[in-house]
Amino acid sequence: MKLKGSCHCQAVKFSLKSKNIYPYQLCYCSVCRKTQGGGGFAINISGEASTLVVIGKKNIKIYKAKIKNPEDKRRWQSTAERNFCGLCGSGLWLFSPEWPKLIHPFASAIDTPLPIPPEKTHCLVEFKAPWVKINKGKKDKVFKLYPKESIAEWHERVISI
Repeated sequence: MKLKGSCHCQAVKFSLKSKNIYPYQLCYCSVCRKTQGGGGFAINISGEASTLVVIGKKNIKIYKAKIKNPEDKRRWQSTAERNFCGLCGSGLWLFSPEWPKLIHPFASAIDTPLPIPPEKTHCLVEFKAPWVKINKGKKDKVFKLYPKESIAEWHERVISI
């Protein structure tokens, strides 16, 4: 499916193809929460990097988060690039060089109507803000850290049912 997205001020518009269009994975880590999550989490989907078309590239800024290891308090810079509009601040997508064939647009930036997922995955809840209540549905799965199931594997399992 072709997905179209944009920032709030419309200075950046983009499109890409995706086989994994259900906005099901809610991430509660401090980076997602603070850069994307009005609800205390961010929702990421995935698309094919080779199909990404961007209008307004000059307005895009990139943030590489500082990651803190909670066990030993060391900090390092993430390799993941969080692309956002430099004019209005809207988060657009994440690109990670570890998975160069993928782009992870934030569901909040997608303008194409997305389907409602039959279940959700709540991940990195160990890092959720104290004020956030996990709104868990009957079929939802909750993980202290990461699920073993990838975005593609979730779509294969859930959508083929």
